[in-house]
Amino acid sequence: MTNSRLRDNAQEIFRQSLADCSIESAFTRAIHVSNEKGSPRLVIHGIEPIELISLKHIRVVAAGKAAGAMLSALLRCLEPCGQHDVSGVLIAAEQPSAIPPGFQFFQGGHPLPNEASLAGAQAAFDMLGDLQEDQTAATETLVVFLISGGASAMMELPLDPSISLEDLRNFYRELVHSGASIAEINCIRKHFSAVKGGRLALAARGIASLSMLISDVPPEHLDALASGPTLPDTSTVEQCREILARYELQNRFSPSVRRFFERPDLPETPKPGSFTARTITLLTSDHLAEAARKRAEELGFHVAIDNTCDDWDYRKAAEYLIDRVRSLRSIYPRVCLISSGEVTVKLPSANVSAKLDSSGIGGRNQHFSLYAATLLEEADASMVVLSAGSDGIDGNSPATGGVVDEQMLRCQTQTRNCDVSEEVRDAAMKSLQKFDSYTFLESMGATIVIGPTGNNLRDLRILLNVTN
Repeated sequence: MTNSRLRDNAQEIFRQSLADCSIESAFTRAIHVSNEKGSPRLVIHGIEPIELISLKHIRVVAAGKAAGAMLSALLRCLEPCGQHDVSGVLIAAEQPSAIPPGFQFFQGGHPLPNEASLAGAQAAFDMLGDLQEDQTAATETLVVFLISGGASAMMELPLDPSISLEDLRNFYRELVHSGASIAEINCIRKHFSAVKGGRLALAARGIASLSMLISDVPPEHLDALASGPTLPDTSTVEQCREILARYELQNRFSPSVRRFFERPDLPETPKPGSFTARTITLLTSDHLAEAARKRAEELGFHVAIDNTCDDWDYRKAAEYLIDRVRSLRSIYPRVCLISSGEVTVKLPSANVSAKLDSSGIGGRNQHFSLYAATLLEEADASMVVLSAGSDGIDGNSPATGGVVDEQMLRCQTQTRNCDVSEEVRDAAMKSLQKFDSYTFLESMGATIVIGPTGNNLRDLRILLNVTN
């Protein structure tokens, strides 16, 4: 099998896994309205049915990269509830083609908050506050939280209202570039924010509520999703301080943010028992990996799923996964190794970056892919490595990831072909150093461009090997 065909296989597996994990199908499987004996109920998989006969209002807060698709799917499921007044707040990165009647839309920023991020969070609190003030309305209302990845930046209010938007954006930038895992980053965000760590749900305490989640965090750290606005928080102030110290983050923050975290009375987040969290997780990265497994097996590959390197540094993760494929191919002629989750890439602080060439374009998936290409040896001529994000976006680039093989770093121009080219390899290494993976991969025809998917189930790495 040619490497071109193998690269096509890898992309086909990736794209099919996205199609199989559609939000519409996830809602259809998980929720419907039953109207047995004239008593309408909201039937949700794994949760006690919610009686609708005594409810008049359904209020929705939808936030994150998948918020628009989740809201559309929910509204379709609720169509039999024609007697209920449905309205709410939609906070997403992209404006939908049509905003449902009764909904306020805010185009929140990502990966850095913007003015709409603050306004959207305030609108959600105002809506919940109005319900708390009207006890009759509160007893007749169901609040539905639709939460997906990306909502940390898109829906934000600092606990300290004196912190400016500029300082808030710098705070987010330094966290994202720190090399910390998503759970560690969101532990810090929870203790900084008036929205996160369960504080949004706390504003709805006493009102019937339901959280529906599309998760882009490790399944064992579900309260890290969007920094856990509607779930009790299992992290602590002590853990937050330890993470700040370990990654030496304090000095990277603006003075106003440093002062906040230096407070001896840093507020703790709501803990389990603070409120009732009725929650259903509709999709996770495990669903994405299983969908990829199914398609790879249909293509005749022996499949192994290995998420061991989740949240590892990209270099260690690439070395581990390539070594695993080398071991597997000694046993199986057609190998597919699937790994879901994320890798970490530590970038220089904003202060240091300002002194360097900051024109690099890329993201963690392309950075991983390009580094993996530098590891491939002549014996790996039949191996392909793909890494891509399920949200269709990788860092500050138009691509969602990259797909590489051992031949990519051979000299392949329109005028000549040669063995491994030091010039090409040097260019690849310089691109890694400048965090400019997209420019190099795009020039080699090795980027994957699909556009925003309206979903967010973390990243997927697919490594294929065929032994002739």
